[in-house]
Amino acid sequence: MRTSNKLRICIYTMLLVLVSFGTLFTFVSCKKDLEIQQDFPFEVHVMPVPKAIAINHSVEIRVSIKSAGTYNGTDYFIRYFQYDGEGQLKCYDDPSYQSNDLYELPSEEFRLYYTSLSTVSESFSIWISDNFGNEKEVKFEFNNKG
Repeated sequence: MRTSNKLRICIYTMLLVLVSFGTLFTFVSCKKDLEIQQDFPFEVHVMPVPKAIAINHSVEIRVSIKSAGTYNGTDYFIRYFQYDGEGQLKCYDDPSYQSNDLYELPSEEFRLYYTSLSTVSESFSIWISDNFGNEKEVKFEFNNKG
């Protein structure tokens, strides 16, 4: 009887060791960090704008950002550069944007207002970016409406 008890204890011990290793392996092999996607590509949509503008007149530019996904921590920014002519760009009633400065956008749908200060044709680009490094460029060209 003693031999069968020793054999039984040995089998139980081996089973316990195997179950312990199996449990340990299961917990060690699991990923501890959940992967949460924060970085989504986006597109910039602009409603059609006039082709010509008179000096001291403004045009409204309706812009919407369409993202492939949503993440509450995403912030969008705008900067612009005028390379032909002279004018001012602003969002709603905010002060005019300075060329190449970065400004946070109020929402994913907004309106820009461009005011011509030139008697020649005018061209400028806006860049919309997010806080993950994604960026899109949109170009605008206006002829002078004398």
